[in-house]
Amino acid sequence: MDLPYGSEQKKQFVTNVGLITTHGTKGDDIMASEWTHMLSCSPGIISVSIGNGKTSGKNIKKTKEFGVSLAAQDQNVLSSIAGGSHGQEVDKIAALKELGFKFFKGNKTKCLLVEGAAMNAECKLIKAINLGTHITYIGEVVAIHPVSGKEPLIYKGGSYWKFGEQMHRPPEEEMNRINSVVEKYKRK
Repeated sequence: MDLPYGSEQKKQFVTNVGLITTHGTKGDDIMASEWTHMLSCSPGIISVSIGNGKTSGKNIKKTKEFGVSLAAQDQNVLSSIAGGSHGQEVDKIAALKELGFKFFKGNKTKCLLVEGAAMNAECKLIKAINLGTHITYIGEVVAIHPVSGKEPLIYKGGSYWKFGEQMHRPPEEEMNRINSVVEKYKRK
């Protein structure tokens, strides 16, 4: 069964915005990927799912490396440009630089990273898995950069969001009650 893009069901997923940077025959490139996830802490492993035929995917296949910058709340315009055009048709890095966005060179890869992003990591490809409309590229983190202190941009239902009110844990009395119920149903 499909989960169509734009469907009400798909709109219920909440993600961050990964700004995936690569380099290839057309130079440096950037794309926005709502499907960017940390898979492991030790070693650090990040996955990104990229639509079949996209420039970034071709670049990753060729160079075996990519950058991951998690967009910060003040980078929604950058994210829109990175995700709104194809790297074969537009030099998105040049356009973004002209608009005032800044990048820096990676330490362990040839990929650019986004200055001021919530998080920046450089990855070496360890596996690519074809999963229907997308290919998931799994990379081991080979360099991690200091965080900017900014909150990550949230993506839901085709729109950008920012964090609001934090949901707190129940009071200690309620947690004790919950834990006693869970304890009662532990399998033996």
